Amino acid sequence: MDHEEGISGKSQILFALVFTTRYLDLLTSFISLYNTSMKMIYIGCSCATVYLIYMKFRATYDGNHDSFRVEFLVVPVGGLSVLINHDFSPLEILWTFSIYLESVAILPQLFMISKTGEAETITTHYLFCLGLYRALYLFNWIWRYYFEGFFDMIAIVAGVVQTVLYCDFFYLYVTKVLKGKKLSLPA
Repeated sequence: MDHEEGISGKSQILFALVFTTRYLDLLTSFISLYNTSMKMIYIGCSCATVYLIYMKFRATYDGNHDSFRVEFLVVPVGGLSVLINHDFSPLEILWTFSIYLESVAILPQLFMISKTGEAETITTHYLFCLGLYRALYLFNWIWRYYFEGFFDMIAIVAGVVQTVLYCDFFYLYVTKVLKGKKLSLPA
């Protein structure tokens, strides 16, 4: 094990791209003050996180271990969002892009942890919360289907993909971190 790692700047860039492309409807429609505020908070916080990683705390960021090639995610996701979407319009394609990209945006973080072999405790708690957030969406879709008749295959498939990506991490988190042991991944 080389040393412990923190947050992947590349994953955070992908999350900023996710929220920016998902909430471009801010420019075309108004739903409510709450909805608009939350969308702006998501975009602002994700962009602020990228700024903090790459500018303010640049000296603490180790780009050598954050080496995942994000173009291997962005390009296929872009192509898939053009091919499979609900309505072939620019905003809908960008929304679909954001859904697909969110499902794999955590891969640079997981790659960085597997490359170094260990992660800081705060990083593991952060990843667990991200994965739990996505897993809870599965229950949201079940609820909405049974009580509202709403069913969005694109969001459901992307959510299942994202939850599956977290499964190995969840297992390690529960068996090690919650028992007070340091998360270390097999090489």
